[in-house]
Amino acid sequence: MNKVILMGRLTRDPEVRYTQGAEPLAIARYSLAVNKRFKKEGQPDADFINIVAFGREGEFAEKYFKKGQMVSIVGRLQTGSYTDKDGVKKYTTDVVIEEQHFAESKRSYEEHATASGSQDGSNVKAPTNNQSEGFVAIDNFDDDDLPF
Repeated sequence: MNKVILMGRLTRDPEVRYTQGAEPLAIARYSLAVNKRFKKEGQPDADFINIVAFGREGEFAEKYFKKGQMVSIVGRLQTGSYTDKDGVKKYTTDVVIEEQHFAESKRSYEEHATASGSQDGSNVKAPTNNQSEGFVAIDNFDDDDLPF
């Protein structure tokens, strides 16, 4: 079974590209700062996880997700590799979205953005365990609309 469930803050606005062809497909990429439950001294407080959303999920992320927002995702882990321009093989690990949800209210996000020192959510800090006000479900889409 390949199932990943994460909750964290977006470290940047989603970057979205569309495929070429008769039916362009949105591909959104973003990153989540996910708090570590236990931390060793000198280690970072959070892991930074790469996320990929296809189709309607990608379009939704492009339209509604902003840097600093707390979101939860359900997906699957996908690994890959490519050769860069210098001929060096690079390895990738991404979580491919199956579901994504808001994990805080709009007001809570705005308060977090203000406390972090900016209105747009810059200076994002990883979530703390007491910042979540619960989940707000995003409308479910038909599985037929997803490319996987």
